[in-house]
Amino acid sequence: MELFDSHAHYDDSHFDNERDTLIEKMYKEGVTTIVSAGYSLEGTKRNIELSKKYSFIYTTAGISPNDLKESWKNDIEEIEKIINDNLQSGKILAVGEIGFDYHYDIDKKIQYEAFSKQIDIANKYDLPIVIHTRDAVMDTLKMLKEKEVKNRGIFHCCPLNRELVKETLKLGYYISMAGPITFKNSKNANEIIEMVPIEKILIETDSPYLAPEPVRGTTNNSINLKYIVKKIASVKNMTEEEIARITYENAERIFRIKHND
Repeated sequence: MELFDSHAHYDDSHFDNERDTLIEKMYKEGVTTIVSAGYSLEGTKRNIELSKKYSFIYTTAGISPNDLKESWKNDIEEIEKIINDNLQSGKILAVGEIGFDYHYDIDKKIQYEAFSKQIDIANKYDLPIVIHTRDAVMDTLKMLKEKEVKNRGIFHCCPLNRELVKETLKLGYYISMAGPITFKNSKNANEIIEMVPIEKILIETDSPYLAPEPVRGTTNNSINLKYIVKKIASVKNMTEEEIARITYENAERIFRIKHND
């Protein structure tokens, strides 16, 4: 059973003491493609280097709403330059993670401008987007309905919100499911899994965060995708092998890459 982790952060300092050993172990255990996603200018640069080191690791380039500094306009210009310089390598798959986060006190006007500008970059370079949204469902939907996103994209670690899922599926987006669907206190998990057609589901860890049950509270890694697969298979009444294969194919399709042998 081969697995595709559509969103992780292996540049994170949590992995500094074991990164190479862990990456090799994950591959041997069947995680044969990983997107180690960008979220800041510095994180994007680190993940570019990581993707160059490992043939089965890819990345995204973008600045999340939680990483908007005073220099955010210059940082986004630098993100575009990084995309332009590295696009031909085939290792930058999307612009992201980008979006809205109202959980913290970050200027909403700046978040809007940064999200909009990075959508423009995605359209310019013919890339999908990877969306981060927290406590901002209606504004996220409003943005995506008002502003064309040429290649659509993925709601990473999608909030288990019925309205968000219903409307984003209408718009043609993929839904990426992570550890929270396994949490004992996730009231809507089964309903959301049932709502999303299997051809629109991706799986992710968001490592090192959001470790699923039964390893919740530990440093997450891509080996734990098996618990997310198990949960989806149970709700969809399918085999784990079917879920692994279909979510792998879905990720290849939206990211427009081929499986690495």
